[in-house]
Amino acid sequence: MGRFVKYFFWAAGGLLVVFVLAATALYLFFDPNDFREDISAAVKNQTGRELQIEGDIELDLFPWLAVEVGQVSLGNAPGFGDEPMLSLESARLSVRLLPILLRQHIEVGSADVNALRLNLQTSDSGNNWDDLLAGGSESSDAGGSESSGGLNVGGINIIDAAVQVTDTKSGATSVFDAVNLQVGQLSDDGSPVPVDGSLSFDIQPDGIKGDVSLDTVIAFDVESGKFLIDGLSLEGVIEGIAAIPSSVSVTTAGLEVSTRENMLAMQPAQISAFGIDVHADVEPFSYDGSITPKAVVQIDSFSPRSLMTLFDVEPPQTADEAVLSQVSLQAAVQFTSAAVDMTEVVMRLDDTTFKGSLSVPRSSSGAYQFDLSGDRIELARYMAPADESASGGAADAEAVEIPADLIRPLNARGKLQIAEATLGNIEFDDIQLGLNARNGRLRLFPASASLFGGRYTGDVQVDVSGSTPALSVDEKITGVDLGKLATAMFEQQNVTGEIKGSFRLSGRGADTAALQRSLSGSMDFELTDGTFEGTDVWYELRRARALLKGEPPPAAELPAKTDFSTVRATGVVSGGVMRNDDFYAELPFMRLTGRGSVDLAAASVDYGLTARILERPEFLPDATPEELEEFTEAVIPVKITGPLASPKLAPDVEELLKQRVEEEVKDLLEDKLKDLFGR
Repeated sequence: MGRFVKYFFWAAGGLLVVFVLAATALYLFFDPNDFREDISAAVKNQTGRELQIEGDIELDLFPWLAVEVGQVSLGNAPGFGDEPMLSLESARLSVRLLPILLRQHIEVGSADVNALRLNLQTSDSGNNWDDLLAGGSESSDAGGSESSGGLNVGGINIIDAAVQVTDTKSGATSVFDAVNLQVGQLSDDGSPVPVDGSLSFDIQPDGIKGDVSLDTVIAFDVESGKFLIDGLSLEGVIEGIAAIPSSVSVTTAGLEVSTRENMLAMQPAQISAFGIDVHADVEPFSYDGSITPKAVVQIDSFSPRSLMTLFDVEPPQTADEAVLSQVSLQAAVQFTSAAVDMTEVVMRLDDTTFKGSLSVPRSSSGAYQFDLSGDRIELARYMAPADESASGGAADAEAVEIPADLIRPLNARGKLQIAEATLGNIEFDDIQLGLNARNGRLRLFPASASLFGGRYTGDVQVDVSGSTPALSVDEKITGVDLGKLATAMFEQQNVTGEIKGSFRLSGRGADTAALQRSLSGSMDFELTDGTFEGTDVWYELRRARALLKGEPPPAAELPAKTDFSTVRATGVVSGGVMRNDDFYAELPFMRLTGRGSVDLAAASVDYGLTARILERPEFLPDATPEELEEFTEAVIPVKITGPLASPKLAPDVEELLKQRVEEEVKDLLEDKLKDLFGR
C-alpha cells in the first residue's frame, strides 16, 4: 500500500511538472496577438461586421486564465453609417483554472470594461442591433439543462461608458454618458448581489438633461428563472423639464421579474418629482408586448400654483389668492397606450371634494375626459379679481377678464355635477354641467341648476380661437324667487314675486364689460304675483293730481309699496341695450303699457308708459269719488327710470303739466271760437 501511494505521488508530481512546463512554454512562445486577424475573420463570418482590435491582447495563465484587450471597435449594420456601433478602450476577464480542472466549477474574477461606447440607431426599417439578436433566442441545450459544475463571478465594473440612441428619421438623440456601474459577486446559488451606479443623460431636441444614481441588491434564481430586486433606489436631478433643476427619486421595497412568464411584480413604490409625492401599489403585469399596468395611486397634497411657477407658467390671477394651493388625489389607475384612465377617484381641490372618473391623455393631441361630482365650491374665489383702477360705474369696476389663455389650449370633454355652489351671493343647487373644449372653443352644455326655488338651464359657448373672445348664450330661468334673486344680485330687498325669462345673446370682448357693451340678440321676461316696495304708485298719482290742482297732498300710507300681478316684456338687444315696445304690467287697480330700454352694460332702465286706472274701487278704499272719476277717465303718463337694481316708478309730472296746458289751451280756443261764431 505504501509503495502504491509513493508511485501515485510520483505520477501526480510528474503530471504537475509537465503541466507547469507546458504552461511555461505556452506563456513564453504563444502570442495571442498573432490571432487578431483570425478573430476578426471569425466575427466577420458570423455577423458580417468588421471587428478591429487596435490595442494589445494580453494573456495570463496561472492561477487565473486572464485575457486583457486594448482598443476594440465593432462596425455598424449596413445602412446605418460608417461610425462603429460599439467601441471600448479596454476590457479584462479572468477565470481561475484549478476549480475548472478539479471541480468543473467556473470562478470568474471581476469583468472590467473601460470607456464603452454604444451607438444605437433606430429607423422605420429596423434597428442597427437586430442582426446581432437574430437567432439569439434559440437555446442549445442538447445535453440537457443539468450542469455538474457551477458559476461564480467576482463582479462586473463598467467605467465611464456612454450610450447614444438616435432616431434616424426624426434626428432625435438621447445620450447617456458618464455611465458607471458596479455589480457585486455573482453566483448561481441565488445569493444577493449589490449593484450601484450612476449616469448622466442628455435628450435632444427636448433639451432634457440630468444625473441619476442607482442603489439596489439583485438575485437570480436559476431554477425559477426569476430576478429578485431588493430595495431599489433611484435618485437624481433633471433639467429641461421645469424652469429650474428638480430632484427626482424612485424607491420601492422590491421587484420580482419572471423571465419565463414575462411578468413583473412590484412592492409599493414611492415617486417624488417636481414637489409631488406619489405612492403607487402596482398589480403584477406582463411586459411582453404592450405594457398596461394597473395600480392604486395616491398623490399627496401639493400646490398647483407652485407647480405652474416651477414649469414657468404664470398662475391665473384669482379673486382669492389662497385658491389653487392644495390638490390631492387617490384613484385606481389603468395605463393604456392612449391614456391613463382613473376610476374610484377622490380628488380634493382646496375645500372641495370631487369623486368619479378621469382620463388623462398620454399624447399632446389627446383629450382629457371626466365624469365627476363635487360637494360644494365658491366659484367667485376662482374668478379674476375686479379691476380696481377702472372707472365709469359699477359695471366697469366689476369687469372680469375672459381667461383666453386657459381656454385656448384646453382639450377636454366630460360631465360635472356639484351639489352646492355659490357665485357671490347667488346660491346654486344640483348643478349639472357638460363641457366640451377644443381648438379654443368651449361649450358648457347641457347646463342646469336650481336657484332660489326655481331652475336655470343654459347653453354657453366661448370662442377664443380669434384675437377677440366671443360669447354666445341661450339661457332660461323659471320659477325663481325674485326677492331672493334681487337681494343676491343687487343687495336690494325691495321686490318680491316670481320671475321667468329667456336670454339669447352674443357678443365680443376681452372682459365682461366689453362683452356687455357689444351684446346683441333677444330677451323676454315675466314677473308674477309680487310687490315693489319703496314706491306707492297710487299715492304718487294722487300726489301728482293734488299738485296740478293746487291742493294739499294726501297722507302717505307707510310702508310704501305697490302690488302687481303681472309684468312682462320682450325686446331686441343691440349694442348692449334692450329696446322693448310691448311692456305690459297689471296692478290690482291699474294697467301699464308702453316702451323703453334697458342698458345692460350700465345696468339702468328708461321707460315711458301710459297707465289706466281700472274701475275697481275695492282696491282703492281711500279714494274720493272725484279722484276715481278723474283717474278712470284719464290716460296717465308714468316713468320708470334709474338703476336696474332700484328703479324709480312715478307719474310723469312734466307730461301731466304738458297735457294740462294743452287741455287749457284747447278749452280757451273752443271758447274763442264759440264767441266768434256765436255758438
